[in-house]
Amino acid sequence: MKKVLTIAGSDGSGGAGIQADLKTFAAHGVFGLSVITAVTAQNTLGVQAVQDIDREMVSKQIEAVFDDIEVDAVKIGMVSQTATIETIAGALKKYTPEHIVLDPVMAAKNGCHLLKKEAETLLIKELFPLAEIVTPNIPEAEAITGLGIDNLQQMEEAAAAIFRLGARNVLLKGGHLEGNPTDILYNGREFLYFTQARIETKNTHGTGCTLSSAIAANLALGREVEEAITLAKDYITVAIEHSLPLGRGAGPTHHFYALYKKAGLIP
Repeated sequence: MKKVLTIAGSDGSGGAGIQADLKTFAAHGVFGLSVITAVTAQNTLGVQAVQDIDREMVSKQIEAVFDDIEVDAVKIGMVSQTATIETIAGALKKYTPEHIVLDPVMAAKNGCHLLKKEAETLLIKELFPLAEIVTPNIPEAEAITGLGIDNLQQMEEAAAAIFRLGARNVLLKGGHLEGNPTDILYNGREFLYFTQARIETKNTHGTGCTLSSAIAANLALGREVEEAITLAKDYITVAIEHSLPLGRGAGPTHHFYALYKKAGLIP
């Protein structure tokens, strides 16, 4: 069985972060491992508080995994402070996993900043060059590049700018634009487009975490980048179509819908 490690924050409400990542790994038939970088007080209405895990404990978690288990892919999510970024970068340079997917989580849907301002530059400098794929959404891409993004041409310009920062592939997610969302993949040679019909639902909590984890799982399973993204997009689309109306805010996606359907557990 392939093993995929998520390095990210914990979401006690279960829709995003480590919890969403592990559910996604399980749905793809890979074994999920985790390193927790922060604990959040969070629900469907947003993030109320964040407590970072100190760098020594993050380091010990990573060492415990890699010194014992062969890791086939790594997904990096919420890493909110400079010490955490330095620790993760040093460990990944030491252990050199084949596949690294970086979801540059900067803010929650309610606007709570999850990446400290002083850590943004270090995230780009230290982790972008290690990543096989970086998966920013439009607000994150605007923060990274300083560019305004209102259309596909500006998405292309931003994706190319992020590529120049060191990532081998950039998947810029277009869900914040109006109309049917188009994600753009730039690999330094060409732009590839992934367009799907917009699903009208407020229940999109954890979609970015889930997509990046699905990409990491598919890379671990031996898929090339374009196929891994295509399969991950298909997975998250089904999960959003059958999202769960839990709580009073943005509910989570249904990570196991296809499996439950196949098993006859749902009509």
